[in-house]
Amino acid sequence: MEGPTPVSALIHAATMVTAGVFLIARSSPLFEYSSSILKLITVLGACTAFFAATVGLLQNDLKRVIAYSTCSQLGYMVFACGLSNYSVGVFHLVNHAFFKALLFLGAGSIIHAVADEQDMRKMGGLKKLVPFTYSIMVIGSLALIGFPFLTGFYSKDVILEVAYGKYTLQGHFSYVLGTIGAFLTAFYSTRLIYLTFLSKPNGYKSIICSAFDSSYQITSSLFLLVIPSVLIGFYAKDMIIGFGSDFWGNAIFVTIENMNRVDSEFIVHFYKILPVVLSLLGVTSSFLLYVFGSKILVKLKFSSLGKKFIIFSIKNDFLTKYITNMLVNIFLPLVIQLLIKQLTEE
Repeated sequence: MEGPTPVSALIHAATMVTAGVFLIARSSPLFEYSSSILKLITVLGACTAFFAATVGLLQNDLKRVIAYSTCSQLGYMVFACGLSNYSVGVFHLVNHAFFKALLFLGAGSIIHAVADEQDMRKMGGLKKLVPFTYSIMVIGSLALIGFPFLTGFYSKDVILEVAYGKYTLQGHFSYVLGTIGAFLTAFYSTRLIYLTFLSKPNGYKSIICSAFDSSYQITSSLFLLVIPSVLIGFYAKDMIIGFGSDFWGNAIFVTIENMNRVDSEFIVHFYKILPVVLSLLGVTSSFLLYVFGSKILVKLKFSSLGKKFIIFSIKNDFLTKYITNMLVNIFLPLVIQLLIKQLTEE
């Protein structure tokens, strides 16, 4: 779904696309007694987190990159719920809402500054022209990749810890794909920052030279979102997912057999820090490749492996659209028939 950036910020951060995660969490009494469905949810969520990250890696539209990152982060939330850690999944949903709204509104500020241009390849050199927007986009991107002590770090890392601490096939499967997804997220987030702000200007001279930071109404909104994007994860962690917290009351139900939050605290230290290390590696490798290794990127793009990866990413994008259209074609006629039946009975 496409729309203006304020609408995108609303639907991607706090409504619509995240409603499914909330529905799964609130339906926990049903899912807890169907282990096969939980396994299916876990596998689908892990695949979504990975495949959406591969698609976002090759997008050139500024908003599309952020939109596919939303899809990837939804995968994390869903497989956390599939592993019976509903509170952790919803905690990531809450944290994600702040920095994703920040990123979308920041993207809107960038697009407004460059005469409604959304292609990152036609931007560049905006760091000194829009310094405030650059700052908030860096903070939002670091929160998204789970940089230590920012909001995303406190929920994404817990999701991957409980995935490994489940000690099941689907738990380890989701941990592996989620960890690779963390690397890809860091890579395409750094790519976004570089192409938009740090690279040499690639757009029209008249547009780039006239770029400016947005009005105080927009910048004040961005500043208000920066604060929770940095602090809310730290201050809300103990309340929402802390041991002994009664925050959820009877809203979420987990059977004793499926509780593994304590077990996740005692996994091997290597598997705890691996996602953070790969995220930092993704940032570093992306920055170095785009600054110093542009020729390497071109060679990779035209190599047989690079072509296969591009085709793989494109197929993932088309597969998502195909499944969506298929579901609409199946369920829309049923809904229309039910509505007609109801109207005729009245």
